[in-house]
Formats: sequence, C-alpha cells, structure tokens
Amino acid sequence: MENWFRADTWFGRLVDVGNTFIWTYVLIALLLGLGLYFTFVSRFVQFRLLGEMGRLLVEGMNRKAFKERKGTSSFQAFAISTAARVGTGNLAGVAVAISLGGPGAIFWMWIIALIGAATGFIESTLAQIYKVKDKDGFRGGPAYYMEKALNARWAGILFAILITLCFGLIFNAVQTHTIADAFVGAYDLNPFFIGLIIAFVMAFIVFGGIRRIAVIAEVIVPTFAIAYVLIALVIVLLNITQVPSVIGLIVGNAFGIQEVVGGGFGAAIMHGIRRGLFSNEAGMGSAPNAAATAHVSHPVKQGLVQSLSVLTDTLIICSATAFLILLTDVYTVGEMGGIQLTQEALTVHIGEWSMTFVTIAISFFAFSSLLGNYYYGEANIQFISQNRALLTVFRLAFLAMILIGATSELQIIWEMADLIMGAMAIVNLIAIALLAKIAVQALTDYQHQRKQGIDPVFYKNSLPDLKNIEAWDEKPVKEKN
Repeated sequence: MENWFRADTWFGRLVDVGNTFIWTYVLIALLLGLGLYFTFVSRFVQFRLLGEMGRLLVEGMNRKAFKERKGTSSFQAFAISTAARVGTGNLAGVAVAISLGGPGAIFWMWIIALIGAATGFIESTLAQIYKVKDKDGFRGGPAYYMEKALNARWAGILFAILITLCFGLIFNAVQTHTIADAFVGAYDLNPFFIGLIIAFVMAFIVFGGIRRIAVIAEVIVPTFAIAYVLIALVIVLLNITQVPSVIGLIVGNAFGIQEVVGGGFGAAIMHGIRRGLFSNEAGMGSAPNAAATAHVSHPVKQGLVQSLSVLTDTLIICSATAFLILLTDVYTVGEMGGIQLTQEALTVHIGEWSMTFVTIAISFFAFSSLLGNYYYGEANIQFISQNRALLTVFRLAFLAMILIGATSELQIIWEMADLIMGAMAIVNLIAIALLAKIAVQALTDYQHQRKQGIDPVFYKNSLPDLKNIEAWDEKPVKEKN
C-alpha cells in the first residue's frame, strides 16, 4: 500500500490529473471570482471594518461578562483558530510554496488572503446564523447551513464526507509527514518509527478517551506559536535593510519579471493560492465549524473576527516565515522542501539550536492539528450517521493515514491534500455564493444597530424569510417596530 503513495505511480498520476483540472479550470476562478464578489457585496468589509474587528477582540477579553455563558468568546475563538493555523501551513506550507512556485508564490498568498478575508466573513457569519445548540454550547458549519438554509441535506452529507476525507484522513498524512520530516532533518531518525509513536499515542486518545494530552497540547501550542512569531519578527527587524529587496524579489517573481528557482509566473500563482488556502482556510469550509461554537450576541461579530484571523494568519505569520527563508539563500540550493527548508533558514539566522526548537514546535503544532482533525472527522461522521461501526472504521482509517503520511513522499502527500481540499472548497464556495445575501443582510442589520449606539443583538426574525433557525431567540414583541 505504501508504494501507491508515490508521485510516479498510477495513483500519483491520477491525483496529479485531478489537481490540474480542479485548480487550473475551477478553483482558482472560484476563489478569486467569488472572493471579489463577496468583497464588493459586503462593500469591502475586510478593510472597512478593520477597526471594528479590533474592538470586538478587546470586547471578547472581558472574562467577567462571558463567565455565565456557554461556548467560547470572540477573542477565545480568534486565539484558538490563530494558534491552530500557526503550524504546518505556516512553517511547512510556506516553504513548499517557495520551493515549488518561487518567491512570487508569497505575493499570491497575500492576494488570496486579502480577498479571502471577505469569504471568511461570509462563511463564518452563515455558520453562526445556522448553528444549533448542544450540551457544551453550539455546533455548526457548512453541512448545517447547506441542510437548513438550502434545504439540501444531500449537499451537507457530501460536504461532511469531503471534510472527513480532507481533515480526518488526508491532512493527517500532511501533519505526520511534517513531524517525521522535522525529526529526520534534525536527528536522522526512521520516519516509520516516528509515525508508529504518533499512531500509538493517538490510538489512546481516540479509543480510550484520554484527554490529558489534548489539554497539555492546548497550553503548549500557543506558547510555541508566540515564541516562533516573536523570533521571526526579531530576525526580520534585525535585517530590516534587506526587506525592500526581498519584497522586490517577491513581486518581481510573482509576475514573471524576475525568474528564479522554483518556477515562473504560472507556478507562482498556482502554488501561492494552494498554500494560501491551506494556511488561512478562507472558503474551504473548515473555519466555520469552529466559528459556530462561539457565543456572541450577533452572528456578524464572529464573521468579523474570523475575517481578521485570515488576515493575521497570512499577512503576519506566513509572511514572517517567508522572510525568514528569503533573507537567506537556502531555497536556491539543494533539494530541501517543506519543514526542512524552514529549519535550515532558521539555523542560518540564529544557529544550530533553532533546529531543535522548530522540530519540537512543529511536532506540537502538528499533533494539536491531528487532534482537531480527528474531532472534525468525528463530528461530520455523526452528522451523516449515528452508527458506531462507521465511527470505528473512521478511527482505524485515521490511524492508518498517520503511518502512511510518515513514510510517503512529500510531493504526493501535498498533492492528495490539495485534491481533497479543492473538492471540499468547491462545494462550500457554491453554497455560500447562494447564501451570501443572508450574511450581507445580517451585516446591514449589525451596522444599523451600531449606528444607533447599541450593542447589536440578533434574533431569528431579525431578517426576512429566515427559516430553520434554532440557536437564536425570537425578537420580543415589545422590541418589534
């Protein structure tokens, strides 16, 4: 089975053909076209309300006001999603984009983030509107707004299958490969041995219900995320005089003006957009699952916070990794790609000890992502069916993909991730394109209340013709106009 997962097999060629079709003829047009459409219909919400996003974050820090509520606050949701994104997509994904698409790929990562922030607003606002209550607070996401708003449970099931394949299985291979690759680069260990250890630990969690490891990861991951970002920013500041030339390199390569290692104009666009989507997840349909859990008085609040998270992820964190690499020449020599490229760049900047730091950091980042991936998969399996046997099959497949990821080629792992991620994004983008007017109406309602000087509150009858709303109360008669 391991031999299938190589770029030069029939399986690898099939994945390549699928990716070429989806990304060349469908997804790039959808991401850019719909991103621009959402930007215009929301009247550039990601730029116009940037100050409001910051205000909401500060508001979410008020623990006293949130103490009696279930769910998470806007700030907590922002912190969780940002910490989760500071991982494989930021450290390894950026390096893959540069090694395959050249420095210009970073420019297209920036573009997809600036446009995608509007997409992130639309999908997360919809997730909030159509969320449902559960014992711990709320749950929701694309499968729910497809079923409730579009009256298309079949579409919800299709999305649930794709997100289970994408996050519950394929992305596990990406995360495990990144951990194994980091240990191979730092200590020359056997990747199968690393995969076996990860699978063993995850088996205890998914079958035994041991949550202590997850709790520890939730503490350690943000610590390493903050440490990594601070180190990266300090290095960039120490090399501030070289930053203009790096920006010139990125822009020049983005338009094929300055040809360098990694490919030309087409490769820069393709890999920049692919890795940008993997990193900031705008339009993919994954972030809405987390956004739906937040307790806010108005859906637009979480939509704005998630929009800010998209911008933070790419414009700050991904850019920091890109500058770390491009301030050296390590990307122009050798055959390194992925996390090893980031490791080598940091070694050039601050010494050999950084190799160990990145190895440990990416291990915690990726392990935390494995936990999140499992819960995404389990939640969507339960949306499809409550059959326990189906859940057991998923758990076994989940563990199998961990071993496959550790021992497979880097290229085929990312290609598989791109294929399933692309299919998942297409389904979600079509759905939110059909439902965008509801999110825009909610934005209008929110801004109308803000202009009146009140803290916006949403009700199930705040907008005309809304149906199947479960988590929001009806507007009291005395408040109706």
